[in-house]
Amino acid sequence: MNYYFTGLIILALTILALFVEPAYPRNEYLNEYGVRCGEMEISTERRDTDYNYSDSNTHEDQYLRFTYRKYIGTDCKTSKENVAIKQQLELMKMCGRVNSNPSLALNENFALLVSKCRGVTPARDNTRPSDSQSLWDDMKDDYKKENPELNLMGDKFIEPSKSKLKMPPKDYILPLPKPKDD
Repeated sequence: MNYYFTGLIILALTILALFVEPAYPRNEYLNEYGVRCGEMEISTERRDTDYNYSDSNTHEDQYLRFTYRKYIGTDCKTSKENVAIKQQLELMKMCGRVNSNPSLALNENFALLVSKCRGVTPARDNTRPSDSQSLWDDMKDDYKKENPELNLMGDKFIEPSKSKLKMPPKDYILPLPKPKDD
């Protein structure tokens, strides 16, 4: 059995693992989409120069450098306005969910989000069925009614939910779990 090949693969995977970084998800709500107007940089530099000519002089120079980089492209004001518009559109899409969930208002971790969404009432999507079922569920139920002899993996008719879950009061105490009998 050739262990050199196996050892080579293990070594290659180990070296690869050292240089691979995890992939992080992008946060579209806080992303600035690469908008940079310019950068200011301050740096210092020290140079020692040895001259090996007839007298062997040593010379030292110190520099303080200010650098400003201006990026070419859309002007800064337009780029910042575009970012603000994108963030406002995302808030408009998501504020309906935030405002319809009363538990977020009680959680201090979401105070900023709740304050940004206060007063935003987006237009409702009227294309959903009134019984809050999806179109796929309706089509599937119709197919089952037309073909009652078919058994689709033990699937039953999907009925709309009759219970409406409500948020318990703020001072509600949950019951303790039952102890296990070992």
